[in-house]
Amino acid sequence: MSFLDRYIHGADAPVAPEDRGADPHMLRGAGARSPLFWKLLLVAMALMWGFSFFVMKDALDLLPTFMLLACRFLAAALIMFVLFFRRVRAHLNRRNLVVGIVMGLLMWGAYSLQTLGLGETTAGKNAFLTGTYCILVPFISHVMSGEPLTRYNVGAALLCLFGIGLVALDSLAMNVGDALTLAGALFFALQMAVVSHYGRNLDINVITFWMFFTVGALSAVVSVLFESAPPSSVWTPQLVGTLVFLAVFCTCMGMLIQNVALVHVPSSIGSLLLSLESPSGVLFSVLLANEVLSGRLIAGFALIFISIVLSETHFAFLRTVLRRR
Repeated sequence: MSFLDRYIHGADAPVAPEDRGADPHMLRGAGARSPLFWKLLLVAMALMWGFSFFVMKDALDLLPTFMLLACRFLAAALIMFVLFFRRVRAHLNRRNLVVGIVMGLLMWGAYSLQTLGLGETTAGKNAFLTGTYCILVPFISHVMSGEPLTRYNVGAALLCLFGIGLVALDSLAMNVGDALTLAGALFFALQMAVVSHYGRNLDINVITFWMFFTVGALSAVVSVLFESAPPSSVWTPQLVGTLVFLAVFCTCMGMLIQNVALVHVPSSIGSLLLSLESPSGVLFSVLLANEVLSGRLIAGFALIFISIVLSETHFAFLRTVLRRR
């Protein structure tokens, strides 16, 4: 049992019956849907976050990094509070608070390190190194919750990593920015593993609210202490619309769906599907910014596609075809 397990199982209000089914292996609520449903939603969220790179770029030209994060996550927390006020109040106990805040600390650390790394390395390497969480999640989940670690998980993650490398990398030289980005990837992986492990027994909406609030509050504190406020002229309708898109769709809806989905699909598969965020950013560059679709990009996308097929099917259909021959 981990430190977090021991801490949240202290004297406290009991976990609500709807959060812990009579059969711990029985899917609850949204989990009654097919796992394929959640996998497709994870792919959709990864594509949307890939598209958001364009949106974020314009916003970061106008707002300091942590001010942008504070606006994005505090707005998402407010939306969650309005939607789930009764559940947040009913489940105001140590378990939900501790897990939600830990998720928020990990998410804040991930975004902070990723952003600091981006200032010291190229966007392509930042995207590639962030995508390495698809390698880390299966191992962390295996240690944390005993999730099976198969050769197919590892093989699919390695193929995906090579594919992202072909899509995003221009060089292999390492610097401080690369190290910061890798540390951020570790925080992303830890956050996904925590959601997958603890979200099964807690109210996912409530702990997601506390995650948003923690990221937003920490970002606001850092922004007030270390960042200069932009002039009022930057607050145009276009910028406000961008912040609404980031807060409502990319954060509130996207991350809530991610957290719920990670409860109902293996974290190794979920992280693999979410890593499509990195190559999808390049794909949208090809579609919307006239980037040339080179042979290297095609090979990278092909490897990523093969990695997902391997993860989902274990290439069982090939063995069937070979046996028939």
